[in-house]
Amino acid sequence: MSRPDFRSQTLQLIFALLIGLGLGLVYSWYFAPVNYENVNPAILRVDFKDQYRVVIAASYASTQNLDRARVRLELLGDVDPVGELSAQAQRMLATGESFEKARPLAQLATDLNQGFASVPVVPTSFTTFNTPEIVSTVAVTETQTEELVTDEETQTPFPTIVFEQTPITPVAAETNTPRPTFTPLPGPGAPFALVGQDTICTPGSPLGLLQFMLMDARRKQVAGIEITITWSQGEDRFFTGFKPELGNGYADFVMQADTIYSARVVDGGAFVPDISAPTCTDPNGIEYLGGLLLTFQRP
Repeated sequence: MSRPDFRSQTLQLIFALLIGLGLGLVYSWYFAPVNYENVNPAILRVDFKDQYRVVIAASYASTQNLDRARVRLELLGDVDPVGELSAQAQRMLATGESFEKARPLAQLATDLNQGFASVPVVPTSFTTFNTPEIVSTVAVTETQTEELVTDEETQTPFPTIVFEQTPITPVAAETNTPRPTFTPLPGPGAPFALVGQDTICTPGSPLGLLQFMLMDARRKQVAGIEITITWSQGEDRFFTGFKPELGNGYADFVMQADTIYSARVVDGGAFVPDISAPTCTDPNGIEYLGGLLLTFQRP
């Protein structure tokens, strides 16, 4: 008896499997491809989810329908929809996008966090114009003069036509009422002034954290205010309101040890020089880098 060639049988089996796999791929790709229809947005790629959030935020900025925006965001299946909106807005600013493009995302995150729309919808009214009517009347008067008829000659007079026109009464022009527009965010106001500078020495807190809190004259936190940090080796720009869980007027920056910073609030020009991370000491006598809290308010 001849021994079976196990190597040849194994190669044949592998070759048959490869042929079957190839035929299955060709059939699934070209003859019966999978068509996705009405799928759940939760299975989208990360970049497609970002586009989906941009569309939701743009729709909310137009309608101010917070409940509809919340339901649409739930379709993405995010564990923290507010955090994802804030993170995407920060990524847009970090990649060079303008604040106007990132503002709808930040505003939606802020309103979801506080539970109501901060910018109410104002109905747009249209002016109705009355077109004046010009009415003119023409009166025709025929005056016929009768002449005496003599025995020798009879004369027929020509009619005289007189036009009378009624004067046009001028119609007072209507004054156009300007169409209402949305109030810009943040609204105009007096410059911000530094009202508090507190040292933060809390063990376990982020090291060297420079925190900002901006409020208006009624002590209501203001979002969307640009802050510039400069030091000898560079500059950084950021905005308030991108961490709504900490406050609409909150922003922060991580300081390094032995570095002097200067902070400026762009809206109003409030300037704070010579900022550095303080040194704190825990109960065991170990020194660590502390933080600062700068509070600004409009007068």
